[in-house]
Amino acid sequence: MRIALLVPTLEVGGVERVFVNLAKGLCRQGAEVDLVVGRTGGNMAAALEKARVFDLKSDSMMRSVPRLAGYLRARDPDALIAAMTHSTAAAVLARTVARHKTRIVATEHNTMSRIVANTSGLKYRLMPVWSRWALSAADAIVAVSAGVADDVSAQTGIPRERIRVIYNPAITSTVHAGAESPLDHPWFQPGEPPVVLSVGRLDKQKDYPMLVRAFELVRRRRPARLLILGEGPDRTRIEQTVAELGLGADVSLPGSESNPYRFMSRASVFAFSSQWEGFGVALVEALALGLPVVSTDCPHGPAEILCNGKFGALVPPGDHVAMSDAILAAIDNPKRVDSSAHLRQFTLENVAFEYVSLVKSLEEPSLPRLETVRQNEPPVS
Repeated sequence: MRIALLVPTLEVGGVERVFVNLAKGLCRQGAEVDLVVGRTGGNMAAALEKARVFDLKSDSMMRSVPRLAGYLRARDPDALIAAMTHSTAAAVLARTVARHKTRIVATEHNTMSRIVANTSGLKYRLMPVWSRWALSAADAIVAVSAGVADDVSAQTGIPRERIRVIYNPAITSTVHAGAESPLDHPWFQPGEPPVVLSVGRLDKQKDYPMLVRAFELVRRRRPARLLILGEGPDRTRIEQTVAELGLGADVSLPGSESNPYRFMSRASVFAFSSQWEGFGVALVEALALGLPVVSTDCPHGPAEILCNGKFGALVPPGDHVAMSDAILAAIDNPKRVDSSAHLRQFTLENVAFEYVSLVKSLEEPSLPRLETVRQNEPPVS
C-alpha cells in the first residue's frame, strides 16, 4: 500500500510535526509512504525515517496543482492524506487534472469558525464556501478532535456523520527519549523557584499576554518563573506585556526549541492559554510526561484531552485570574492522576493503525466502520 501525505512545508510547526510523525508511523505499519511537500526546507525532514520526500517547489498549494497532478500520475498512490483545507482543495483539483482515481483523505486541524472570525481577507471570509466544495469532493474527512468535527460540520453544512475523528499522533518515542536529555539551564537547578512552562507558536491564537498577566498574579503570591518556548509574530506584544508588568527577570522567551521535552520533564506546571485550538499536541506531550497541566477550556481539544478536567485544570479562555489560581494550585498541590490508559489513543502506533484502517475501508467497504476499528488493539510495532 502506497500512501501519500500532502503538507505545505517542512518548517517547524504543529501540523508539519504531526505529518512527519504520521509518516513514520505509517512506515512502521508496513505502508510505503511519500511525503509530498509544497516546498522543502526547514528542519522537519531530518526526523523522517523511510518516507520519500517529493518537492512540488511551490509556496502556494494551489499553484502546485500541475506538479501534484504529475506526481499522482507518476507514483499512483492508493491514497493521499492532505493537511488542512487548502491542501485538500489542491489535491482535489490535481486529481481532476491527472484524471486519476487516488482516494483523498482530508484532515482538519483547527477551528474553522475562529479562523474566519479572526483572520482578514476575502479568502477567509469565504472559507466555509470553498471548504464545503473541497471537503465534499474528498473520499473521507478526518477531524483531529470531536469539537473540530462539529465546527466543520456547522460551518460547511457537511453532515456530521461524514466526518471521522482521529486524534493527532502526539506521543512518540521521541517525547520520552527527549525528556531524558540533559538540561543545563540556571532556572532548573536545585533550590530554584518553580518554573511554569508553555510551548507554542507566538501568535494571537495562543494568547500569551493573558498567560503573562496570570503569571504576574502568581508572582505576587510566591517566587516563580515563566518560560515560553516558541517563536512567532506576537513576540513584540508579549514582550511589551512583560515589560509593563515589570517581569523581565522572571519571564523568558528564548525562541524555538528542538527538544522541549527536557524542559517539560523538569518544569513544575505546563500552562496552555489558547483562545482556540483544534487539538493541543503540546498539552498531550506534557500530560504524557507526568507534568501537571492547566489549560483554557477553549474550543476545541483541551476538554477532550483532559477528560473535562479529570487529568488537568480547565479555566475559561481569557480569564487570567482563574488561570493564576489554577497555576498556584498546581504548584502547591500537584495531583498526579494515572492517565496512561486514556493517553493510549494519542500514541503514534494507535493513530497510524487508524489511518491504515481508514484507507483500507475506502477500498473495501465491507470492512468495519472506523468507530468499531478504534476499539481494537493495533498490531505491535
